[in-house]
Amino acid sequence: MATVKEKIGYALGDAAAGGITWKIMSIAFPLFFTNVFGLSFADTATLMLIARMFDVVTDPLMGSLADRTQSRWGTYRPWLIFGAVPLGLIFALLLYTPDFGPSAKRVYAYTLYLLMMVVYTAVNVPYGSLLGVMTSDDNEKNQFSSYRMVGAYAMGFVTLLSFPYLQKMVGGTEAHQYAVLGAGFGVLAAAGTLACGLMTRERLKPVRAEKFSFKQFGDLFRNKPWIFLTLIGICTNFFNGFRYAVAGYMLTYCLGGEITVSGLIINYTVFMTFGELTCMVFGGLSPKFTEFVGSKRRAFVIAAIICAVFSVCFFFVPMDPGYVWEMVALVVLTSVGVGLYSPLLWSMYADVADYATEKNGTSSTGLIFSSGTMAQKFGTAISGSLVALFLGIAGASMTTDELGNAIVDPASITDSVLTMIWMLFSLFPAAIAVLMIVLIKIYPIKK
Repeated sequence: MATVKEKIGYALGDAAAGGITWKIMSIAFPLFFTNVFGLSFADTATLMLIARMFDVVTDPLMGSLADRTQSRWGTYRPWLIFGAVPLGLIFALLLYTPDFGPSAKRVYAYTLYLLMMVVYTAVNVPYGSLLGVMTSDDNEKNQFSSYRMVGAYAMGFVTLLSFPYLQKMVGGTEAHQYAVLGAGFGVLAAAGTLACGLMTRERLKPVRAEKFSFKQFGDLFRNKPWIFLTLIGICTNFFNGFRYAVAGYMLTYCLGGEITVSGLIINYTVFMTFGELTCMVFGGLSPKFTEFVGSKRRAFVIAAIICAVFSVCFFFVPMDPGYVWEMVALVVLTSVGVGLYSPLLWSMYADVADYATEKNGTSSTGLIFSSGTMAQKFGTAISGSLVALFLGIAGASMTTDELGNAIVDPASITDSVLTMIWMLFSLFPAAIAVLMIVLIKIYPIKK
């Protein structure tokens, strides 16, 4: 029986990865790369696309490697313990803007972003796989998943809410602000990851394959539950990815920039913080909700319907700062659905891992959970890439400032660009939520 301390330790892992590094990468990076670092829309879209193709190879290999790790710290925990410092360091360097020319800056961004994806994979795939070896009890798996989501969303709430205030506290140029905050949040991410590795326990021994074989990859593609769940995982991350990647552009261009209401600064990070708080609350309630409705699948369908309905409603809110509280209310209502389905997804990956072990006779827990991490990165970054691509198609373009740095051309932000931004935050995610409903209806494991 796992203790509350261990569950908190497990939550710290996703507080670091999901609540700090991935949250900032999802919401701040598209705007940072184009408006601060100086990459063009095309360069930003290409960077994220290349990184995702890279992950298609590295994530499954990392899962297979993690499954075969044997050490005195266990199978999956050593990757967190020894990967903590590289994760924080590379994240910090990625938010630093060097005084290079355009070509050198492009090389710097591509190199550091790909390195970040490698180290994130090396930490997060084993982290997800831990769920399969900490307990065999299905209810306890749901509890661990719930703690994980609460940890991620609670830290995401703190990260996004504090970001604009910390920027003002640091002062100086935006590049300086991002560099300082990158270093600070990098230290926190490293500390949370290390604490997770030290505070958790591996109670179950994986049934290891004797040697590496490509047969396990073939078995994966013959595993129907895994195929459907991977598609569902990609969709959930597309849903969030569009919203987080476009939030900065929406607040900057559709609503005229930072809004101050009764002393509260509402910029793009704070705007999404309301959703983070809601996700934290309903992520914690997800196990009880699932028990109430009777199955994971039914709970997931209800959650996806909530996401679809309120995303469509957002599209019809006037594009005016005076309606900011109506927008916040719809973000909160949409996030009820996100909070409910997020823990379910990782619990369902554990079900698929158990199914694969029973069917094939050997454990592929790391390999299966790697697809969850791959879906997370694929969905989030491809959506970020598509946001940059669609804004370019709608007419947004780059120009240079008086120092020769690449910036978004204000003259290119036409009504068609504003409408595209609004749709990317509302109608695009709604369509993805409908697809999630279709996929979960035909998902084979009836739990």
